[in-house]
Amino acid sequence: MSFKFEKILIWQKAMEFGEDINSLSQAFPEKEKFNLSSQICRAVDSIALNISEGSIGQSNPEFRKFVGYSIRSLAEVVTCLHKAKRRNYISESTFKKHYDDSFDLMNMMVAFRKNIK
Repeated sequence: MSFKFEKILIWQKAMEFGEDINSLSQAFPEKEKFNLSSQICRAVDSIALNISEGSIGQSNPEFRKFVGYSIRSLAEVVTCLHKAKRRNYISESTFKKHYDDSFDLMNMMVAFRKNIK
């Protein structure tokens, strides 16, 4: 037996992405522990959390709304990546990899949301 959300590809991808971003944030300076590191981890965790919450016992319009929250959280992660790059906490190549992963995940989530009837 499994939960409905565990079978959803965007949830699976969001879980993987979340672990990647969490690992990345561990390399940020100690002074960012309660600022940027915390913010990016909360935002990236919210992506999968909102997908799972919206999939359980919600109407389709509610599920679409929760996927929308996930997309907004992803935008927050992207902004944190920009901040990390500007502050020289990550390289251009690291930024690009995670930015591209973010863009792919966003497109998947937008397409998924459009197909919730």
